[in-house]
Order: sequence, then structure tokens, then C-alpha cells
Amino acid sequence: MNSQSQTAGALLRQWRQRRRLSQLDLACEAEISTRHLSFVETGRAQPSRDMLLHLAEQLDMPLRERNRLLAAAGFAPLYSQHDLADPALAPARQAIEQLLKAHEPYPALAIDRQWNLLAANAAATAFLAGMPGFLLGPPLNVMRLSLHPEGLAPRIANLALWRAHLLMRLQRDAEISGDETLFDLLDELRGYPAPAEVPAPPSDAVLVPLQLHSEHGVLSLISTITVFGTPNDVTLAELALETFFPADAFTAEYLRNLMKSP
Repeated sequence: MNSQSQTAGALLRQWRQRRRLSQLDLACEAEISTRHLSFVETGRAQPSRDMLLHLAEQLDMPLRERNRLLAAAGFAPLYSQHDLADPALAPARQAIEQLLKAHEPYPALAIDRQWNLLAANAAATAFLAGMPGFLLGPPLNVMRLSLHPEGLAPRIANLALWRAHLLMRLQRDAEISGDETLFDLLDELRGYPAPAEVPAPPSDAVLVPLQLHSEHGVLSLISTITVFGTPNDVTLAELALETFFPADAFTAEYLRNLMKSP
């Protein structure tokens, strides 16, 4: 059954099962009786708006899904959803642009919940040179571009390890969000040609770097993810900034020179 047509109780049960919680587990966390939770899930009890939001908080449901839960129970959505270009998101958009620009000469990009590129700084854009048009979108999907055999994959020196890392991240995102599009993308990426085996990272490694072939040697980058801390808008809640830092002096110098090039 499409989640759009499910009852609020069925949606709660679905998310409880996705989080691998029993009714007793969730009832204890929400400080309600198991009997009441059972009645809510089966439709024998009609929960209040506050109760639905309370249960959604315990289940760590994405804001998009909390709106869907409220709508299924006949309540108005609580969280706004604007396009990133909407004037209402101008302060957030300005903050994103400033962060991307300030991170140069190192690459940085903004992505949505499905790993589609929303914005990128000049350093990140430089790595798109030579990529085929069908991978550049719109929308440009960062995961697809990274692992497609005609995308960045041939340039990635540690492809087996990086591929395993990206697939793990994507699977986690899909399971947390319940987004069927992410599950479909995961199946697609798993079907791409891959190295025969995944080597274990070095025993002294604390991070998995992205290693890229360049005309002067192998670049090594580490990444961090930044999200908005207190979003009340679905778009902002689903937006992330990925920033890359050089893992060695050679990479730092290469990126500085790259940004100086005309």
C-alpha cells in the first residue's frame, strides 16, 4: 500500500518496525501504555496531534514523514517545505553560499536527501571536467557520478574501499529515511562494475580517504558532513554540506594551484 493512503496508525507501525522496536520498546520510550500504542496502531484509538508528534520524535522520523503522519490523521502539516530558491530560505541560502565559497581552494558541495547536487564551489566543479553530459543532469546525482564506470570511478585510486564506504552510507540513509528512491539508487549502484574484492583499511587508519588520480600524482581527501542544527523546514532538514580537506601536503598544494589556474 502506498504510504500516502495509509492510516496514521499503519504509518506509526511501519516506522516502529523500521526502527526495529517492539510495541513495548516504543511505549516505554514514549511513556505511554503498550495497550494505548496498540490501539493507536490498529486505529481503535484516535491520537491527538501532540501524541503523534511525540511518537514521531521517539521514532526519529524525518520532518517530511512527520508531515505525512499528521496528514494521515487529518491534521495540517507542521513543517514548511520551500524550494531552496524561495525567498523564505534566503538566509539559509546565503549561509550555504558563504560556506561553499569560504572553503575554497578545497572542494565543497550541497546535496539534497537523494544525493542530488544543489550547489558546489569552484574547487568541486573543477573535478567535473570531462564528465559525460548524461551524468551531469539535471539533476546531477553525486552517488551516481562517483561510482558510474563513465564517471569518476576510473579516477578513484582506492575505488573498492571508497565504493564500499559510499554504499554503506547510502544504505544507512535509505534505512533511516525510508525513501524508496534511495533504495532504487542503491540497487543501481550495486549493479555497476566493481573491483573483485574490498581491501580492509590499514590497521592505523581512522578515516577512509577519497584518493583520486591526477596528472601529477594521487590526491588524498577526507570529508566532513554539515547539516542545519534546528531546521523547521523540510528542505533544510534534508540538506547537507559535504566539505573535503586535503589529507596530505601534496594534495593541499595541488588544490591551491588548481584554483590559481585561469
